[in-house]
Amino acid sequence: MSALRILVPVKRVIDYAVKPRVNKALTGVETAGVKHSMNPFDELSVEESVRIREKKRAPGGVEDICVFSAGPTKAQDVLRTAMAMGADRAIHVEVKEGEELEPLGVAKVLKKVVEEQNTNLVILGKQSIDDDSGQTGQMLAGLLGWGQATQASNVEFAEGDAVIVTREVDGGVETLRSKLPMVITTDLRLNVPRYANLPNIMKAKKKSLEKKKLADYGVETANRLKVLKVAEPAARQGGGKVEDVGGLVSKLKELGAL
Repeated sequence: MSALRILVPVKRVIDYAVKPRVNKALTGVETAGVKHSMNPFDELSVEESVRIREKKRAPGGVEDICVFSAGPTKAQDVLRTAMAMGADRAIHVEVKEGEELEPLGVAKVLKKVVEEQNTNLVILGKQSIDDDSGQTGQMLAGLLGWGQATQASNVEFAEGDAVIVTREVDGGVETLRSKLPMVITTDLRLNVPRYANLPNIMKAKKKSLEKKKLADYGVETANRLKVLKVAEPAARQGGGKVEDVGGLVSKLKELGAL
């Protein structure tokens, strides 16, 4: 098997424990003064890449683990976290605060990064918890013409550049076999990400973090969608009251529940 050169895209999002609020302009979610962290599905991807190396699961070994993020300057925080977890280096493409790339734009940039870095395996989260698009991995595989396995709950390697992926589907699991190079998107049952301890956080500060601009990749990333308005969902209305059991039975019959 060829030595793995793994690319792990990560995204800085509002922390999963924070309840999002719509901003006053009704144009999106309020992000000022809100805690951010690495997208949870991307944490799984970083952890899986590091485990492949530590447990020597790939016959050809792991030559390089590179993490990538396109976002504001603060996105470097999640890249440092990924390196503290075990990634070797990072690439940061700076995007202005408040500007968001759509999945196709991200996929186009990632295609260029893959070609530039001689990557043969991309592991990324199945979706980000801010927009829940769940499209980037599939689009990237399409642009590259590579095999793909989405929603992976287990990844194994075999001789001849073969990769065996178990993925979750409605009503059970499905096992796929493909060959490198390929794209894998991760699901929650794949692993439990580690916490970055202080010694590794300090070591991560010395690892390479390359800074780039979108113009360096020469791809069209203009957004095709326009947000007209963002609003909170309507408050749920309480159900009507019934006086006794007989009234409850009558109401259920009326609703067709009996």
